[in-house]
Amino acid sequence: MYTGLVHTHSGLRWIALVLLVASVVIAISKWQGRSGYTDGNRKLYLFTLISVHTQLIIGLILYFISPKVNFSLLSDKVYRFYTVEHLTGMLVAIVLITIGYSRSKRASDAITKQRLVAIFYGLGLLLILALIPWPFRGLGAGLF
Repeated sequence: MYTGLVHTHSGLRWIALVLLVASVVIAISKWQGRSGYTDGNRKLYLFTLISVHTQLIIGLILYFISPKVNFSLLSDKVYRFYTVEHLTGMLVAIVLITIGYSRSKRASDAITKQRLVAIFYGLGLLLILALIPWPFRGLGAGLF
């Protein structure tokens, strides 16, 4: 079960990243181009929100069953990363994305909606990219 969840979490990361990048690029282009907020944008932003929340649920399950999460070995960089840094950073990123989606739904102006999505989703994307256990970081994770 653990291996399957790890592969699912790693594979779905790419879907979440593609959706996040697409959302940020579209929101910035619509914000700067002064275009309106369309249903297609709203659906993309919603699917992005759903994908990161799905990642959160799988990640929380992994957090409680992973051998890489160990509070007694926080002096080791791998255990510290998975026990504290990855979880905390991803939670902050998902909170930012959720705030961006919620605030953009309540905004009255189309440009404001795009600006809110661009800023909050963009900050969430930067945090996620910084805290993914990329293979070059030496944290025992691969691309998939």
